[in-house]
Amino acid sequence: MKRCPQCDRTYFDETLNFCLEDGEWLLADEEPATAIQSAPPVIAAGTTAEPGVLTTATAESEPATKIFSKTTDQTAILPSVSVKGVSPQTTSSAEYLVGELRNNKRIVLIAFAILILAAGGFGYWLFKTRRTSPSDAASINSIAVLPFQNKSDDADTDYLSDGLTESLIFRLTQLPGLKVSPTSSVIRYKDNETDLAKIANDLGVDSVMTGRMVKRGDNLDITVELVDTRNNKSLWGEQYQRKMSDLLATQRDIAASIVQKLQLKLNGDEKGIAKNYTDSSEAYQLYLKGRYHFAKRTKAEILQSIDEYQQAIKLDPKFALAYVGIAEAYSVMPSFPYMSPNEANPLAKAAVAKALEIDPDLPEAHTVAGMIAATYDWDWAKAESEFKRALELDPNLALTHYRYAWTYLSPMGRHDEAVSEMKRAMELEPLSLIQGANFAGVLMYARHFDQAIDQAKKTSDLDPNFFGAKNWLCHAYEAKGMYAESLLISEKTLQSENPFLADAGYVYAKTGRRQEALAITNRWKEGEKTKYVMNYWVAVVYAALGDKDSAFAELEKAYKEHDWFLQRIKVDPFMDPLRDDPRFAEMVKRLNLPE
Repeated sequence: MKRCPQCDRTYFDETLNFCLEDGEWLLADEEPATAIQSAPPVIAAGTTAEPGVLTTATAESEPATKIFSKTTDQTAILPSVSVKGVSPQTTSSAEYLVGELRNNKRIVLIAFAILILAAGGFGYWLFKTRRTSPSDAASINSIAVLPFQNKSDDADTDYLSDGLTESLIFRLTQLPGLKVSPTSSVIRYKDNETDLAKIANDLGVDSVMTGRMVKRGDNLDITVELVDTRNNKSLWGEQYQRKMSDLLATQRDIAASIVQKLQLKLNGDEKGIAKNYTDSSEAYQLYLKGRYHFAKRTKAEILQSIDEYQQAIKLDPKFALAYVGIAEAYSVMPSFPYMSPNEANPLAKAAVAKALEIDPDLPEAHTVAGMIAATYDWDWAKAESEFKRALELDPNLALTHYRYAWTYLSPMGRHDEAVSEMKRAMELEPLSLIQGANFAGVLMYARHFDQAIDQAKKTSDLDPNFFGAKNWLCHAYEAKGMYAESLLISEKTLQSENPFLADAGYVYAKTGRRQEALAITNRWKEGEKTKYVMNYWVAVVYAALGDKDSAFAELEKAYKEHDWFLQRIKVDPFMDPLRDDPRFAEMVKRLNLPE
């Protein structure tokens, strides 16, 4: 028996070294517990022992069940029976039974009956206990995997704990009938001590998984616990002691254990849980590092993520997810803008094509392919085909619903469908900041200005430091004619790393502050001497100034560069001043958009 010196929790599993509650090293208790490994104990009538069940699992063997008594001395005790002329301390059970059969058959028969009833009662209790627990677990249909806590001394190993979290989320999302909170929704809880019930309520789930990871040299110690937050009941807990080279197997073990506990049915051959994307543990660790850096979204971090993915591919040229990572990274670079579309697009297309060659049924690859076709190639038929294929492969991938609405349905003017798809994406990822911000954009392009303002505010309230939500709040304010409200936000950003030049320039133009609006356009012109500038937004300011020739000149530059926002020209309210010009209809036609 082992005990936690921190919380005083007792464990009967001698293989555990860390407390599942606080991660402390367990100490051996001087008073050993009695473990009954096979047949259940026989408990006489009147005994009040309540057995507890603790299950442990390893990758090498099936889970073994140990049954323990919770009586004071940890051992099930049969009451002493006094028999005339026989000492219970010196007479064996067999001798005693023979003597009783000879002396008093009726008493013995009664005793046997009592023992049988007691054993039967315990057996029924055990049957009910082990049958009702999975039944209760089967009612679990939603889960949030919280960021694993990295308890290692080296902070640089965060990519391992974050990667483990993301990998488990990814694997569990493949299960039919299980709602899994995405990484973008749970990442806010990293390193925060927050009430699990509150987290579950915020995310709309009924169970939460927590974990801790400690790396010591090449050794990994991982503890995991699954809690039903509706009754604060621990459904499952486990500790894994593995080598770094076993990381992939450990992730599959954890996911498989949860599936077994929740008694979820998988499709076909359980490929969602068991699918192995690479046999190289080192390549997978590099992939995790890439995801870790990509999530930060700065230019340097995105470039670092691409380097990590490329290193992973060198180790395993058939690692399709690593190619998707490269394609995704390059495809978003122009939207910030960190790279021009004409530079990024060929690299993104080549990477996603390789991913699909390796794994034609990878939904993330089809989603990125659809996004590239819509935003860069303006190949609308291919874009829709790719998005629909991704949804067929995984109808619960929020990224697909979001990108389908944002980069295809909305620019095409299919606003009702776009809003519906965004709502579905938000159901799957209610706390995604970038998704919530761009949902405001979808609403604005649909001319639902009040709803767009509300959505942008909700997203900004989730994280006041997230500039994307404030940017779309400014756009929505301007579309509704609330110029003062927009300027109050945008002017504060003009000297920051992410200045809202388009918002300030547009408001200056619409409120008669022409020279200040032109000063904004001059900032862009000066900037494009050394870096890529999204000329579409320069055109927006010129359109607001009433300078159509300059606006169309900027749109022509945007066309040559395949500007990220040019595809929205048909539905953008900021383009309204240009719609009566024949050059506008011609541009719509050149973009292959329906007239």
